[in-house]
Formats: sequence, structure tokens, C-alpha cells
Amino acid sequence: MRRRYQKGSLRKHRGSWVARWWQGGKRKAETLGRISHLTKTQALSRLAAIVGPINNQRDQPSQEKTFSDFVQYVYLPFYRRKWKRTTAMTNEDRLAHHLISEFSDRPLGSFTRDGLQALLDYKGQTLSFSVVDHLRWDLKQIFDMAVAEGYLQRNPAALLFTPRECKRSVARVMTVDDVRRMFRVLDVRGRLVAKLALLAGMRPGEIFGLKWSRLEASYADIRQRVYRGDVDSPKSVRSVRFAALSDGLLMSINSWRAISLDTSADAWVFPSEKLTTPLAKDNCWRRSFLPKLKPLGLAWANFQVMRRTHSSLLKELDVDPQVRAEQMGHTIDVNENVYTITSLSRRRDAVNALERAIGA
Repeated sequence: MRRRYQKGSLRKHRGSWVARWWQGGKRKAETLGRISHLTKTQALSRLAAIVGPINNQRDQPSQEKTFSDFVQYVYLPFYRRKWKRTTAMTNEDRLAHHLISEFSDRPLGSFTRDGLQALLDYKGQTLSFSVVDHLRWDLKQIFDMAVAEGYLQRNPAALLFTPRECKRSVARVMTVDDVRRMFRVLDVRGRLVAKLALLAGMRPGEIFGLKWSRLEASYADIRQRVYRGDVDSPKSVRSVRFAALSDGLLMSINSWRAISLDTSADAWVFPSEKLTTPLAKDNCWRRSFLPKLKPLGLAWANFQVMRRTHSSLLKELDVDPQVRAEQMGHTIDVNENVYTITSLSRRRDAVNALERAIGA
């Protein structure tokens, strides 16, 4: 595994050579000697003698290694090879803000299960369930690696749980009437974006990552997405797919094509004002959707809600789970347990059927 070594730095200060380096998460400095008595080569040699043992320690598994050093020099270099670039950006931001800032100089061997659980309990007072759950998984994975690499004998994060007090967002879905009202108030472009989410079940990054060459006669050939302004491959292997397009949706595509400035094969279906870059999801939502949906009381119906609505309405129509999963680009388990919510009327029909079967 590639390690990051420090060379330290050397500078002149008031006629002397001053060496600076990092140790134990802190910046260290030492005056090496007068410039008149010590050449730069000699000063560099002394600096190398100082940082050499520190660099060597990084290769020696020890529970005294700081949390920050382990994450930055062992954990992240390995997992960056697995993560997509956009995933790495998100994960590293979360680690830096919530974990490294808390535990920077603490030795790996100083952590306990109860101490880590106390951190999650504290974070759960202000952060969402999703963020705290990600932090729980981060800690487990970091300390799993510390055990595997010989830094620790046991994982203090193995039994952590996400506090039940964490705020959970309400997983809402739109009714058929909600969908119809949305379609009525949006302009041609906005209505097409909404239809790709609600009727075709596409993720927003997949929608704004579409080029005209990827819209075939009856399907969208999903080969890329836009995430945080980066054009990237789809979220997962299953996300690379042919998403079927309904007849009415194809008519909407043709209507938008007729008024688009550039419909060449390599042009964006939804370009920004510059035409050379894709439209940003957040800009589209703020400018095209919110002003129209807020007066209707539908400001909550964001892209995630639209995609969840797609899955839930298909279930109401008794569409096979495998078909739903393949259309949306994920597994049946995710489709059933994450995206699909049955309506109250459907559940009431179910309990009435049960009552009739029992004869109560």
C-alpha cells in the first residue's frame, strides 16, 4: 500500500536554519544551527534524521497511531481505489467534518465502544438519521481495517447503533392527482424532466446527463450521469440500463426537441445557458419547479419523491417487482424496501380481504 511520507521543511530565520515537520498531528519546529556554521546540505541531513524515524513509524502497526494519521495515510489511500470520485468527495467531506475534527490526535487504542456510541448519540441530536447512520458505518469500516492491519486486536465500533432519536425524514409519495397538477403547471422543459422522473423512474443525475444520441425510439440508453457538476458513470452497475419510455413521454420528447437550440447527437438534452454544459439539477429545481409547485402546496415533491412515486404507483398497478427494479436500475430488495410505499387504500383493501377470508 502506498504511504505518504513527509520531508519536512527548512527555512532561514535570524541567521539560523529552522526545521519544521509534523508529528502526532502537531506542527513541530527546531533550530538546527547557525547558517554561518552549517551548510544547507548539512541542515537537510539533520532534518532527514528527524523525520526519518517518524516516517518509519507509519509503517509499524501500533495502537498509538493517531486516528487522523490512520485515516489519511492508511484508510483513505486504500478506499479511494474503490470509490467513484464523487463518492470519495462526499465521504472525505463527512469524515473530515464529523470524525477527524473530533478525534484528530487520539491514538487508535484509546477508543471504546461506549465512547464512540456517545459521539453518535451527540451527533443524533442535530443531524439526520441518514448522516449519523453513515458515520456509524464509517467508524465500523475504519476500525475493521485497523484490526485487519494489525493496529488493534478488536473493533470498538463493531456493535454501534444509530440512535433512535435521530431525525427521520418522512418518505412521502405523490397521488395521481398530485402528479396531474404538477404536469399542468410546468413548462415544456420542466414537464419533460418531471415525466422522465415520474414515468420513466430516472434519477435526476441520469436525466440531466442525457445527450440526444442516448434517446432511442422507445428507450433512454443510460450510460452516464451528472453529479455535483461532474459527468460520471451511473451510480452502480445495475444503473447502466435501457429505461423504457412511454408513448406520451416520447411525444413530450419530440415537443422539446422541436424547440431545442441544438439537437445534434452529442448535444445535451437539457443544456445550461452556455449549451456546452448540462443544466444543474438544483438550478432547475429552484427556477423551474419551486415557483410553480409552491402555490399548489407541492414544494415537498422533489426529485427523490418523484422517483419514489414512480415505484409506488407501479406497485399499485401490480407491476412485477423485477420489472420495476430493472426500470429504475437497482435490486428488487431496494425497490421494495426503500422506494415503494403502498397507499392507505391499498392496505385497507388488503385487511378487508383478510377479514373476508377469516369470516370475522
